[in-house]
Amino acid sequence: MSHLMTTSPRVPVLRAGDTLTRDEFERRYAAMPDQKKAELIAGVVYMPSPVRFTQHGLPHRLLAAWLTDYVRGTPGTQCCIDASVRLAPRDEPQPDLALFLLPPHGAVRVGADGFLVGPPELAVEVAASSVSYDLHQKLAAYEAAGVREYHVLRAEDAEVDWFVLRGGAYARLAPDGEGVLRSEAFPGLWLDVPALLRNEDPGLAAAARAGLQSPGHAAFRARLGG
Repeated sequence: MSHLMTTSPRVPVLRAGDTLTRDEFERRYAAMPDQKKAELIAGVVYMPSPVRFTQHGLPHRLLAAWLTDYVRGTPGTQCCIDASVRLAPRDEPQPDLALFLLPPHGAVRVGADGFLVGPPELAVEVAASSVSYDLHQKLAAYEAAGVREYHVLRAEDAEVDWFVLRGGAYARLAPDGEGVLRSEAFPGLWLDVPALLRNEDPGLAAAARAGLQSPGHAAFRARLGG
């Protein structure tokens, strides 16, 4: 009498450039626990290269602290780092940072399996330059999904782009005379762009504190019930 051995089918390796459904993308991604970042944009897999401390690691840390300070001062909001977001059947980006309103005020919800579902109010990316897919394919995906604001730090270009969704299309948010960008979706979320480009934590913190002390932020907190 022979015994037949059954084995589970091997999950194909996730590779950059693959064209996949979202379910298949998640299946392959889950089978690669050592892979730290992969995204599905318009059905195509993107897998960013290793990142440098000066061009990504440090500004990423500064921006994370900036958003964390805002969340601490604004009940009813939450932020996350490197969390995949299910936006559309063919789009599952993994933004460097995201800031969103908690229910019932925002569009994001946490699915039963722990994934974020729906567009955050703000997505933040640390990109290499203006030729990065962050400013092309991913921008189009965020725009189509209704992400209200999209912030991109272009490290090599030493520039910050902050897009605001108006009439279904992104328009650039202009800084004030001191180089401070002020969110429209999140009153009191102020970013000192020159300080960020110099990687100066004190300057970022000072602008953040000023925003949290502004009348606009106080009114926003009241609307959120905080």
